[in-house]
Amino acid sequence: MNPAGLLNNPFLNKGTAFTKEERKKYGLEGLLPPRVQSLEEQAEQTYRQLQTKPSQLEKRLFLMEVFNENRVLFFKLFNDHVVEFMPIVYDPTVAETIENYSALFVQPQNAVFLSIDDPDMMEEALRNAADHRKIRLIVVTDAEGILGIGDWGTQGVDISIGKLMVYTVAAGIDPSQVLPVVLDVGTNNRQLLRDPLYLGNRHERIKGERYVAFVDQFVETAERLFPNLYLHFEDFGRDHAASLLNKYKDQITTFNDDIQGTGIIVLAGILGALNISRQKMTNQIYMCFGAGTAGAGITKRIYDEFLQQGLSEEEAKRHFYMVDKQGLLFDDDPTLTPEQRPFARKRSEFSHPETLTSLQAAVETVHPSILVGTSTQPGAFTEAIVREMAAHTERPIIFPLSNPTKLAEAKAEHLIRWTDGRALVATGIPAPDVVYKGITYQIGQANNALVYPGLGLGVLASAARVLNDEMISKAAHSLGGIVDPDMPGAPVLPPVSKLAAFSQTVALAVAESVVEQKLNQKPISDVRQAIENEKWIPQYADLDGKI
Repeated sequence: MNPAGLLNNPFLNKGTAFTKEERKKYGLEGLLPPRVQSLEEQAEQTYRQLQTKPSQLEKRLFLMEVFNENRVLFFKLFNDHVVEFMPIVYDPTVAETIENYSALFVQPQNAVFLSIDDPDMMEEALRNAADHRKIRLIVVTDAEGILGIGDWGTQGVDISIGKLMVYTVAAGIDPSQVLPVVLDVGTNNRQLLRDPLYLGNRHERIKGERYVAFVDQFVETAERLFPNLYLHFEDFGRDHAASLLNKYKDQITTFNDDIQGTGIIVLAGILGALNISRQKMTNQIYMCFGAGTAGAGITKRIYDEFLQQGLSEEEAKRHFYMVDKQGLLFDDDPTLTPEQRPFARKRSEFSHPETLTSLQAAVETVHPSILVGTSTQPGAFTEAIVREMAAHTERPIIFPLSNPTKLAEAKAEHLIRWTDGRALVATGIPAPDVVYKGITYQIGQANNALVYPGLGLGVLASAARVLNDEMISKAAHSLGGIVDPDMPGAPVLPPVSKLAAFSQTVALAVAESVVEQKLNQKPISDVRQAIENEKWIPQYADLDGKI
């Protein structure tokens, strides 16, 4: 590799930390300022530069420059400032960069852009992007259902990049072994199609057999090129997310974060809340507002927990209600998706079903003890709805999960006040502590980052053949048990500040489940050691053998 190539390779570049010996050995003499810095000195200097940026967006753009140039330095900074950086590098600031991706584009950040208009180049593209690296983890999106902001076409690649950053900082996944991918099948976003700067395919989304064939081709090609691959699907639309998961989950090691990851973290939050309230799961009445991919996936995960706790399918379904824009879902609705249908109710259950056309009407009739929001309807959990709910349950569990911030169903401070401090709250975005009547309430963040990195680490460390419901349940329970039920105002979920530690907790629970089920593809005598062996640490290494 020539000197310029070395300095431009983010996996190998050390910048000013190249020693004098390395500079001479690799032809870098005179190409860098003469002073040799340590990684710690670089990190301090870079952090000071970051502090001069006036907004979260500008901070993220600056950090992406560091990411593009030097992965070790980027992740050293991220590790040192994880609480501060999470909302900058990932949600909610990533939503802003996705919306403006084409206008802000500078560098592809080692991502793969696969176009449905040119499927024959797929294998070559994946090989080019891997560039002889050992790829073990791919996050792929078709960007139809990005966060709470919808269809963003090829610009959604930033969600794949962001997710993989969190895998590394939380679980120590080697950043040289990951690959972000976007499947550009077009977009129905008229704003993008009219934008002269838009970098993606300028046509509406391709659906049907051609779409399915394209995804199948991607899965087959990726699995063939990269043995023992863990394939993470992200932000696919409601028409495809569940069907793709169901198609592949028993064939390959795969995961859908919107369906499974969100379900795990919400289940963990509910378990944490019930540890605090000392109530039984099977006594709860669950209502979800927002019946799309995430809402249906969460509901299914909580329902499965009811089954695992001994209820029959018929008994469990009596506890579940789904509400969407048309109101309570009924089983005679021809527009129901396969994922919604099991939880739709019969009109005969209610004396006046025709009135159940709003969330408020549903809450007044059903009296849920758990209310989860995935609606992207800002302010949907009104004071009237919350007070009505709190009037019928001692410790209402209320999770307004929609993000980014502008789409949240409620603010944590309002939920605490409207319930006189009785609500057990988790939000989809970071929320500050709430002080009410002398008690400081810590607000848990139902952030998938508490789950999916550890899940992936456990799967990779154990070389699992598949990821199944038993492993997912173990992950949720490992997180749900990390609460202090005796502390006033205790959060229902562990804080993001301890992300790395809790990722290890999740990884251990998952890997132990893999070994117990005999689903590991290689012998494992010590699960903890297998996990430890997987961990990548941001520190400069000897380049001999890598160049």
